[in-house]
Amino acid sequence: MCLCGGLAEDNARIILLAVVLVAYMLAGAALFERLESDLEIRQATEFWRVYHAFRRHHLRGSPLALQRLHELLYAYGNASTTGIINKRRRWDFPGSFHFVGTIVSTIGYGSTAPQTTAGKAAVVLYGFFGCSGGILFFNLFLERIITFLAWILRSWHIRRLRKRLRRTTSRRISKSSSTQRSSLPDILDDDDDHVNLDQWKPSVYWVMLYLSITSCIVACCAAALYAPLEGWDYFDALYFAFVSFTTIGFGDFVSTQKPSYPYVHWYRFTNFIFLVMGCCCIYSLLNVTSIVIKQGLNYVIHKLQYCGNRDVAAPYLPRRQSSVSTVYYSKRRPTRLVGRDSIRAEDNSETPRRMSGEMISMKDFLSANKVSLAVMQKQLYDAAQKQRGGGSLAATPNHQVLKPGAVGPLAIASEKFESKSTINR
Repeated sequence: MCLCGGLAEDNARIILLAVVLVAYMLAGAALFERLESDLEIRQATEFWRVYHAFRRHHLRGSPLALQRLHELLYAYGNASTTGIINKRRRWDFPGSFHFVGTIVSTIGYGSTAPQTTAGKAAVVLYGFFGCSGGILFFNLFLERIITFLAWILRSWHIRRLRKRLRRTTSRRISKSSSTQRSSLPDILDDDDDHVNLDQWKPSVYWVMLYLSITSCIVACCAAALYAPLEGWDYFDALYFAFVSFTTIGFGDFVSTQKPSYPYVHWYRFTNFIFLVMGCCCIYSLLNVTSIVIKQGLNYVIHKLQYCGNRDVAAPYLPRRQSSVSTVYYSKRRPTRLVGRDSIRAEDNSETPRRMSGEMISMKDFLSANKVSLAVMQKQLYDAAQKQRGGGSLAATPNHQVLKPGAVGPLAIASEKFESKSTINR
C-alpha cells in the first residue's frame, strides 16, 4: 500500500492521526463499556429496589405523599450536585479561589459552578483571559523544564566525554614528550561553560523518562496527602491526582470539599502547590510524549510513501557526527554550517528532509529567552516581518514560511527535539 503522492506529508500526518484517534476511541469505548456497564446496571437496580420498597411500605394509596417524595428527591439531587449538603461553603473566599483555580488551570471539576446570570457572564470573560494566561504559563514552564533537563544531560555527557578522552589519551601522554601535551583535546582543560557542544543533542526519550519519574513522584506525594485527609483509598487518591494534573477534571473526586480539616489553611496551600506542580509536569510530559507519537506517525507515513524503498532519501541525509569528534575538532578546523532546509533547496529534490524528532539542540536551549512569550506569538510576528521585507528571519533558512505545526504548545517542544541545529558539510 502506497501513500498518494499528491498528498502533503503534513496533511497525511493529520489524517493518519485522526484515523488512529478514532480507532483508539472506539477501542476505549469498548473497554469502558465492558468494565463499567455491569456496575451501572447493578446500581440502577439497587436504587429502584430501595425506591419501590419505601413506596410499598410507607406510601400505599397516597398520591400526595408520592408527589412530595418526588419533590424531595429532586431537591436533594440538585443540592447534592451543587454541593450544599454536608460540604463546606462553595462561595466563601477560599471556595471562590478554588473555583477560579479550576478555571485558569482548565481543570473544571464541575463541583462548583455559578448559578446566577451575572456569574455565568463573568465566567465567560474571566475564563477567556484566565485560560490564556494559564496556557501561557504552562508553555513557559514547558520551555524551562526541558531546558533544565537538557542542561543536566549535557553536564553528564561532558563528564562522560572527559573520562573517555582521558582513558584514550593516557597512553599517548606517557609515550609522548611534554611539548606534545598542548595538542590534546581542549575539553580536558576547558570549563564546562566553554565546551563547544552545540552539535550534541540529548535524546528525547531520556527527557521523557525523567519527566515521567518527576510526575510520578509528585502524584505519589500528593496522593499520600489526599488519602488520609479526604478519607480516600490511596489508589483513589492517585486517580484524583492524575485526573486533576491532566486537567481532565471529572469531578467525582474533588479535594478540600469537606466541612472541616485539620490544619485547613496549610492543607489548602499544599493542595494548591501540588495542583500547580502536577499540572505543569504532566503538561510538559504530554507535549514531549506527543513528539514521540509524531515520530511514530512519520515512520508510518514514510513506510507508506516509499513502499519499502529505503534508498530514496539516503543521498540527501547528512551523516550525524559523533560527540567526541564534534568536541575535538570544533576549535581546530573551520566548518561550513548549513541548515537542512538549505540542503534540500540546493539539491532541488522533492524528497522531504529528515527530521530526527528525537534530539534537543543545546544551542537553542542555551539562548536566553528565545521564546519570550510563546512560540505562536513569536513565529507569527516573524512571519509578518518577513512578508514586509525585513525582520529576524533573514538569517534563518528554516523559517522562510510558517509551516503547519510550527505554532502552539507542541512547537515549543518539537522545535527543541527536531533537528534544527547546523551541520558540517
